[in-house]
Amino acid sequence: MSEDEAALEDASPKKSKAPLIIGLMLALVGAGGGFYAALSGMILGGDAEIHTDDGKEKAKNPFANIAFVEIEPMMVSVDARPERRILRFRAQLEVPQDYQEDVTKLLPRVVDVLNSYLRALEVADLEDRTALTRLRAQMLRRVQVVTGQDRVNDFLIMEFVLT
Repeated sequence: MSEDEAALEDASPKKSKAPLIIGLMLALVGAGGGFYAALSGMILGGDAEIHTDDGKEKAKNPFANIAFVEIEPMMVSVDARPERRILRFRAQLEVPQDYQEDVTKLLPRVVDVLNSYLRALEVADLEDRTALTRLRAQMLRRVQVVTGQDRVNDFLIMEFVLT
């Protein structure tokens, strides 16, 4: 029987490597197709391009639709025991051009909100290393509440001097 078993083992066909090769080829084609789709912008956004009426493609200018509204320079007294200190502050608001006029009309309210916020601060709040970033975020949020959520994109601090 041992000779018969040996004969059967020799007679059985060896397993083919064709499914492995076909799977590998399909994986490579799929990876290449995914790379092309991502590169051309079919998926994941890609480059921002717009089509004009004459059929030509132009790269979209990300700065074409923004404007800046300047806030009048402010001087705010900060209560520091035993003496008073003065904060000189100047900022600009980055807004979409469509809302520039609306935000300009609301500047008195914006200045009032900023003035109230800055007067409530203490010197220790202003002298911290991370103070400017935190204060900027707080002021942006307050300005967005006054003007409307989509009317102000960013709050730019131009001058921030504590004397």
